[in-house]
Amino acid sequence: MNLTISGHHLEVTPALRTYVTTKLDRITRHFDQVVDVKVLLTVEKQKEKEKRQRAECNIHVKGSDLFAECSHEDLYAAVDELVDKLDRQVVRHKDKMQEHKHETAKRLM
Repeated sequence: MNLTISGHHLEVTPALRTYVTTKLDRITRHFDQVVDVKVLLTVEKQKEKEKRQRAECNIHVKGSDLFAECSHEDLYAAVDELVDKLDRQVVRHKDKMQEHKHETAKRLM
């Protein structure tokens, strides 16, 4: 799994990098065919303090690409919500991949 963590108007500290990687381990625990993960952490220059910390993530898995974004006052809380959204998407994608609803052809008598 290739993991890229970058920041926009923000320096990605080692503590923030380890927090994001430990949270993303939950996704690889549910679905092991994750090829590429790109995380972008931004701080927007808004006058209001609410929801100016934003986290977005692109995940390339076998079969499709998944995207989620989340905004919050605290960057760590934004990462938590982001991982929750991605986890739901990955589990749904895994269920679609493993679904076997193909009915067999019935014989004509």
